[in-house]
Amino acid sequence: MKIAFIVNKFPVISETFILNQITGLICRGHEVHIYGYRPDDTAKYHPDVEKYDLLKSTFYAPNIPQNKLWRLLKALWLIITNFYQAPLVILRSLNFFRYHGRAASLRILYSIIPLLNTESYDIIHCQFGIQGNEGMIYREIGAIQGKLITTFRGYDISWYVKEYGANVYDQLFVKGDFFLANCEFFRQRAIKLGCNEKKIIVHGSGIDCSRFSFQTRQPLEDGKISVATTGRLIEKKGIEYGIRAVAKVLKTYPNLEYNIVGDGALKEYLQQLIIELGVAEQVKLLGWKNQQEIIQIIDNTHIFIAPSVTAKDGNQDAPVNTLKEAMAMGLPVIATRHGGIPELVQDGISGFLVSERNADAIADKLTYLIKHPELWEKMGKAGRAYVETHYDTNHLNDELVKIYQRVIMDHLQPSSVSSQPIGKR
Repeated sequence: MKIAFIVNKFPVISETFILNQITGLICRGHEVHIYGYRPDDTAKYHPDVEKYDLLKSTFYAPNIPQNKLWRLLKALWLIITNFYQAPLVILRSLNFFRYHGRAASLRILYSIIPLLNTESYDIIHCQFGIQGNEGMIYREIGAIQGKLITTFRGYDISWYVKEYGANVYDQLFVKGDFFLANCEFFRQRAIKLGCNEKKIIVHGSGIDCSRFSFQTRQPLEDGKISVATTGRLIEKKGIEYGIRAVAKVLKTYPNLEYNIVGDGALKEYLQQLIIELGVAEQVKLLGWKNQQEIIQIIDNTHIFIAPSVTAKDGNQDAPVNTLKEAMAMGLPVIATRHGGIPELVQDGISGFLVSERNADAIADKLTYLIKHPELWEKMGKAGRAYVETHYDTNHLNDELVKIYQRVIMDHLQPSSVSSQPIGKR
């Protein structure tokens, strides 16, 4: 099959779930092209980007200038230099009456430039609903051809809907050929917004379990216990509550250390909070790390915390890959009853679930695990088994190929593809 991935930016180090699908499809003999914008930080990316030479298959749209005059002048140059390739497509991209702000801002014009020389695709896979809306327009104006599949992953079905209204996907639900959601929580939300329940199934974000070696967690002889969190330093990750919880537990267990891997807008705020709580010696913001560096940190960790919350702007998490990776490596976890996370963490079996924004509850469960290290091995094994069964990327990529084939053949019926999470049938 010939497959186009429509993304926002590529490669993005925090979006290994997209990378895993791309490399999995390539390994299965399919041709994948990637369309989007250049990432802000090109210094760090996953080693698979180079291993599979993905940048040669990535086609970037010209950057859109913030200055409106320069944007217009650059747009005129793009029209002059590309008009001969697809005059009707370019003219349709400027249809202000039909596409309103998207056309008036010239976003459609800029975005379709790398598509002007493309052939027809079997599948156009839009990663995130926002890109689904874009891909729908690209196909409608003739810039790209193929069956349109959209995956809903988190902020696109939470924050984006709250920001732009419950009708934001109305046209996409009608014109899109098929839809995936990375958890049942977001599938139900899409159905509530108007998606035909027969056109959407759960297809989880996978990890390559072979890259994450399991090891039994045991306390160190000196009594030191290491706790970790990985994720962007943004509100919905709830890292503030992890810090407050650890600060509370440190009063009883001073040998505790808490390593937080990631970067983001809340870095200064969180660093100031650490100082105010007087735990700067034990709580560290480590910044961005590549996957191998994260694995090394988790290898030396005993307990993992994922304190996600619903952000004030409505942004919510699916079952996040960093949590899957920690479980695959044998860590007992503490997470929240938030978004799709309860579909991943089995309360009392692979870890504990607590309510959102509840530092005291996190502290209580952390204290319990410290007091009962005999639970670590049992929970770690349960977590590894669950991730292997439901979120192994190799199995999920096999399922993705089957989904593509059924969409192409128009054979997607309720009886042929389950509405339950892939791997849970």
